[in-house]
Amino acid sequence: MQQWLEMSATALGRGIGAGEIDPVALTKTYLDAIDGHPLRDRIYARITADRALAEAGAAAERARLGQRRSLLDGVPISWKDLFDTAGTATEAGSKLLSGRVPSRDALVLENATAAGLVCLGKTHMSELAFSGLGYNPSTATPPCANDSGAVPGGSSSGAAASVAFDLAAAGIGSDTGGSVRIPSAWNDLVGLKTTAGRLSLEGVVPLALRFDTVGPLCRSVEDAAHLLAVLEGGRPADLTGATLAGRRFAVLETVALDDVRAEPLAAFETATAKLKDAGAHVGRVQVPEITDAMALTTCLYTSEAYGLWRDVIEANPDAMYAEILERFRLGKNHSAPDYVAAWAALEAARVAYDRATVGYDAILLPTAPILPPDLERLNTDHDYYVTENLLSLRNTRIGNLMGLCALSLPTGTPSCGLMLMGAPDQEEALLRIGAAAEAALA
Repeated sequence: MQQWLEMSATALGRGIGAGEIDPVALTKTYLDAIDGHPLRDRIYARITADRALAEAGAAAERARLGQRRSLLDGVPISWKDLFDTAGTATEAGSKLLSGRVPSRDALVLENATAAGLVCLGKTHMSELAFSGLGYNPSTATPPCANDSGAVPGGSSSGAAASVAFDLAAAGIGSDTGGSVRIPSAWNDLVGLKTTAGRLSLEGVVPLALRFDTVGPLCRSVEDAAHLLAVLEGGRPADLTGATLAGRRFAVLETVALDDVRAEPLAAFETATAKLKDAGAHVGRVQVPEITDAMALTTCLYTSEAYGLWRDVIEANPDAMYAEILERFRLGKNHSAPDYVAAWAALEAARVAYDRATVGYDAILLPTAPILPPDLERLNTDHDYYVTENLLSLRNTRIGNLMGLCALSLPTGTPSCGLMLMGAPDQEEALLRIGAAAEAALA
């Protein structure tokens, strides 16, 4: 049974469908693994054991009757602690929300439950999702799979750790500036950032609603395709026969390759060479408007985040981690005309990006330009924290600013991801490309 813990979500689903895996035994195996893991309390904020076993029992009965609801019916996964769970605290990694217990599930969790997935529990995260590092001294900082002295990436830090440490078959996270893709890259997972508006945010604790997205962290592109389908109550992308032959990619030169550190750069170059060997054409593209868009980030993100959270924050600011509090309060510095003008400029930059990239199937760049930073130094060196946090989010944020969908794939070099960015609302096409790229990189 221990081998189940290392299997992909879709492989587990097929095992259940074939009668080889019992959902109840599978769920108990995960719950026992969580209970016995020395890093459990740094990964999971809360375990929903009773719910998980009840859902697994129902999945087992459906499997017995030949009435499974999806390929993932009976597969246990984790949920970032910003997805509302009925009767179970949802605190978004912040003492500001201590004791907040929703009365109903988030809509994406309702959809997943309707498809038969099993909820193992809630995972730790960066406070209110406002950091790409995964460091949270207010609650807990999850571990990094590749470096015990480093942070795991965030803000979906526990989501990534739950999968990387074999304590969930997949994790559901959110991505406002890179929070699915960064922890996926740093823990050698697949991470899908969906297009803003593709998946419901109902019952999801917000950060910046115009940028917030929901997405899976998992072991394979196939897993990502099926998880996307269950989160929205749809059909998974057909990955059959996916190939890179004749595909046209472009390496993004603007911003994305600036100051990339040695290991991520070498991994990226090796990965792009493998895509070429598999039949893809890889060119290069510059989009100067991205530089302009990046300069709008502070106004766009902090204005919305502080606008949403100002009253809660200022009622009890001492409850927050100082670095996160400072970042929220940057929103004080921008007026409503500043915010409106920034959005107008961003929309123009998106048009320019679309025109420059329309002839390509996907745009390529390193998921993160750095490796996971040192945990202890982040705690003691303010300048290091600020620099590393901004760098961690820089490349992924391009996808959010441009309104794209994006996929981070492991390159085979620890904690180094390859990111493919696709056009808005083209997740199925991107997943087909991703499946072929995944095979080439393997």
